[in-house]
Amino acid sequence: MSTPSSTTFDLVIRGNLLRADGVRAGEVGVRAGRIAAIEAQGALLDGERVIELDADEVLLPGLVDSHVHVNEPGRTEWEGFASATRAAAAGGVTTIVDMPLNSIPPTVSVDALEVKRRVAAPQVHVDVGFWGGAIPGNAAQLRPLHEEGVFGFKCFLLPSGVDEFPPLGLDEIETDMRELAGFDSLLIVHAEDAHEIEAAPDPHGPHYSDFLASRPHEAEDVGIAEVIERAERTGARAHILHLSSAEALGEIREARDRGVRLTVETCPHYLTLTAESVPDGATAFKCCPPIREEGNRERLWQGLLDGTIDCIVSDHSPATVDLKQPADGDFGTAWGGISSLQLGLSLVWTEAARRGIPLQQVVEWMCASPARVTGLQRKGRLEVGYDADFAVFAPEEPFTVELGRLRHKNPVSAYEGKTLTGVVRTAYLRGEEIDGETPRGVLLRRGEA
Repeated sequence: MSTPSSTTFDLVIRGNLLRADGVRAGEVGVRAGRIAAIEAQGALLDGERVIELDADEVLLPGLVDSHVHVNEPGRTEWEGFASATRAAAAGGVTTIVDMPLNSIPPTVSVDALEVKRRVAAPQVHVDVGFWGGAIPGNAAQLRPLHEEGVFGFKCFLLPSGVDEFPPLGLDEIETDMRELAGFDSLLIVHAEDAHEIEAAPDPHGPHYSDFLASRPHEAEDVGIAEVIERAERTGARAHILHLSSAEALGEIREARDRGVRLTVETCPHYLTLTAESVPDGATAFKCCPPIREEGNRERLWQGLLDGTIDCIVSDHSPATVDLKQPADGDFGTAWGGISSLQLGLSLVWTEAARRGIPLQQVVEWMCASPARVTGLQRKGRLEVGYDADFAVFAPEEPFTVELGRLRHKNPVSAYEGKTLTGVVRTAYLRGEEIDGETPRGVLLRRGEA
């Protein structure tokens, strides 16, 4: 038996490749889990394994989703590392970064981080990194958590929904920002102002209009302004989570023009759903901040196109059916969160294609940009030297969302019955197909991935 030569790759994939300038026929050679060569069609790279893509398929870099609530340990009945990472892979997501809540314990100390890592390590089907948490009283834990490899720190300006992860006051945020600026870490903020929410109408009842009024855009606008003010004063890096209020886009642009180190994300639900289309009692659509009106959605798309919004991530925040869909359809008591980890690419692509936005732009928003914001240096691009994480995508194939085909733990979805375009057929992690049976993922540390 002959020994493979130095020019033989572990894996070669031939077919349509998504490059920065569009879809091009070509070949990718993988060696030792990394992309080692990208050549034009006809190069006939030699591989121990060779895969020929179908004519309707395109090879994408694996998506990076930096906003995922896995909830394990402590609330594993809501979600878990096995189910969440299977859902991720089914949607072409090959890297996630887990939020520090709603697990118990939350990731607010090195000990808590180690608990989470021990639970996650044997289960993950994609690569997983971790955010740390910033809560009252844990300022002394920020640098140790940073040194242990978390990618930054999440905080809330108002109650998070779980008692073990309380919000920070504005003075505490400024103190923590000064600490984080000392080692150039990132503070990621749920930026709804608590006082604006307290002054808003009561959210209880089945009417979506009442729930929307309880989370007015002014709460986001004020909260974002508060974050900008403190980031500007301290020189810290700040990131606005799940932007839903387009009214804040001007403030964000002006802050960046002044040199504030600010990045912004939004989510598929804010780009594909509208308040006008949410039926009363349909608590599967509840999220905080909320899905807003159609005109607001259009302005968010414009914010993406002009670069004010950096990236699109899921904010996958599942819960059990009874918490998410109470029998009385009460928006005040239902858990706020939308499960879209498996559907994000198809959702965004369906809407983007309708607007004439090319696939390479969608992939930039969902791959390279979240990798850049998070500091993942080998993820999110189809380039030599990057990890061989891929999604095989059929962009023209339609499908209807069926609860029974979703891989996350609880069968609730705001997208049930929705027809989308674009199917992820296969995903690869470091050149190995993700089969959903054998966990191939690794746990990532800041600066090492």
